[in-house]
Amino acid sequence: MTSILRIDASIKSEGSVSRTLTDRIIGRLQATHPGATVTVRDLSEGVPQIDGNWIGAVFTPAEKRTPEQARIAAYSDAFLAEVKAADILVIGMPVYNFGVPAQLKSWIDHLARKGETFVYTDKGPVGLLTRKRAIVAMASDGTKIGSDIDFASGYIRHMLGFFGITEVEFIAADAMVFNPEETLKAAEAAVEKLAA
Repeated sequence: MTSILRIDASIKSEGSVSRTLTDRIIGRLQATHPGATVTVRDLSEGVPQIDGNWIGAVFTPAEKRTPEQARIAAYSDAFLAEVKAADILVIGMPVYNFGVPAQLKSWIDHLARKGETFVYTDKGPVGLLTRKRAIVAMASDGTKIGSDIDFASGYIRHMLGFFGITEVEFIAADAMVFNPEETLKAAEAAVEKLAA
């Protein structure tokens, strides 16, 4: 059975283009993968930034953690477990100020754990989260995907690849301010063409 992890990063609960596209992507995946399970992680309420206490917690063996370290690590471990269990990640990514939302960046920071999502070898880093697919629903008002001012899509592709997730597809409703209706129609048509 296919396991899908849905990540929402938009701070809008209503009228969010990335959430609308993510809804459609999930619907398409459920149609092509009957019986698929969907786990939802909404980052809109904020994700704590990693800090020195976080490093101390996640790099201390579980059996040696203090109660406070166990609490800190449990939050991060939950993110990690969700990603590890997923076959397909569907990430709703609005573009804020030409980059990814802070809460999405923090989620990625929680996942970037040596020995869990990547290792360093004599040939460079190797991602450990292989055989997974990611579909990113990118929405922006004025930023065109792949343009010189798009600091979001390249970053998310790089980080997913760093973790070993190299099959990454984008459904973009980008530069919406210039032609919103046509842009959204094109993005919705792209969802219908997603491979099974």
